[in-house]
Amino acid sequence: MSVKVECVVKERCEIGEGPVWEEKEGTLLFVDISGQKIHRWNSATNQKETVATEKFVGCAVPRRSGGYVIGEGRSFGALDWESRSISTIAVIDEDKPNNRFNDGKVDPAGRLFAGTMAMEERPTVLELKQGSLFSLNKDHIVVKHFNQVDISNGLDWSLDHKTFYYIDSLTYTVEAFNYDINTGSISNRRMVYKMEEGEGIPDGMCIDADGRLWVACYNGGRVIQIDPQTGVRLQTVKLPVDKTTSCCFGGRDYSDLYVTSACKGMDEADMAKQPQAGCVFRVRVCVCVCVCVCVF
Repeated sequence: MSVKVECVVKERCEIGEGPVWEEKEGTLLFVDISGQKIHRWNSATNQKETVATEKFVGCAVPRRSGGYVIGEGRSFGALDWESRSISTIAVIDEDKPNNRFNDGKVDPAGRLFAGTMAMEERPTVLELKQGSLFSLNKDHIVVKHFNQVDISNGLDWSLDHKTFYYIDSLTYTVEAFNYDINTGSISNRRMVYKMEEGEGIPDGMCIDADGRLWVACYNGGRVIQIDPQTGVRLQTVKLPVDKTTSCCFGGRDYSDLYVTSACKGMDEADMAKQPQAGCVFRVRVCVCVCVCVCVF
């Protein structure tokens, strides 16, 4: 399949992650985890606004009441974009001061799911089994779903809201759980896809209007589309950078796949070969999705 890949945000992130399309404003929200920044890029004007954070920031999602909910350090926080102020909602992993939030996403009922991991010594090198998966409800109650996670990463929900898809990167798999949309509970963990040799490490992901998953492959330089019902890879989109980190659909008709990337850990020789590492890319793939926001 021939697709058009375009570099749209040329300013590098150390670890670009967590892209979210904001339909009303026509903007792409994403974070630079270790660069400690939250970015908002306007696709019409090509202008980018930035808010700096005090700690590593794993995710940021729109909030129905305005502003954003973020996972910063070991805290869920509320970000007021206009004032650039962040207030703490809840603190997690209080017994693990070396942990931080990584990827997060809002479920179809408006809960924010986000996972943790240990701080890395260098990319993908860290103390294992320190992370957990949490959710933040609209009443600000935090639920811990499970622990023993290496690098909590991509997550999304099936179109009928009955299945939750999840990636713990160093398992090299995409997993599924039964999902109760009324309670936010998960059960019946199972594998739906095992990464093949050369595909890299599964990182962030999203789902399209046909119920297929798109998985960004760190150190693989690609995004793969898989059918979670059959466990079959349907197509591969290659990018001009190795460290692809996450993806989301956006644009006027949601036919654009936005892909974030990283450059942290690359030396001068690597950067000379991949000068766009850390940038954000747009891929024309002609599928679409819906976007959820936090309800509180």
